Amino acid sequence: MPIRLIVGLGNPGPRYAHTRHNAGFWFVDQLSLERGGVFRADSKYEGEITRFTAAGASCLLLKPLTFMNKSGSAVQKLAAFYRLEPEEILVVHDELDLPPGTARLKKGGGHGGHNGLRDIDRHLGSDFARLRIGIGHPGIRDAVIDYVLERPSREDEAVVREAIEAASAAVDDLVAGEWDRAVRNLHMRATPDREKAS
Repeated sequence: MPIRLIVGLGNPGPRYAHTRHNAGFWFVDQLSLERGGVFRADSKYEGEITRFTAAGASCLLLKPLTFMNKSGSAVQKLAAFYRLEPEEILVVHDELDLPPGTARLKKGGGHGGHNGLRDIDRHLGSDFARLRIGIGHPGIRDAVIDYVLERPSREDEAVVREAIEAASAAVDDLVAGEWDRAVRNLHMRATPDREKAS
């Protein structure tokens, strides 16, 4: 099914702008920059919104401004207004279980403890698509909260942003409904060299 709404997850404000947890915001900011979109705040939808055209179709971009653990409210309101099915929504988020430099597409699934996904699940169910941006794991469970709310190293940030650029190249296929092609091409572009060599 074609994607009609891309949601980037993150926390608003300069305090969080460069943290790992804001990888979803990084993605939609990159996409809007590439496609000439300008985000504008809309209190009715509790977020910043813009749109672009790809594959001859219009697609919305949303950055919820509700903080991560209340992201579902903004997504649900915008989806309801435009009468979008969950399958037409792509949620972009940071992923602890993938190394930096990796990006993967996934249909449905659980929230894996991610508070943004958990809240969207609560509002929409779990049938929406996901773009998982790898940020790596600190290796200690108790350190996860601090880790995601910290800025990555210069090296990690560079490869995360490379993965984001690779993922943005898959958007035309996603908007065109070419899911399998998007998955295949993204896997080729956003897999760290150490994984390709193994």
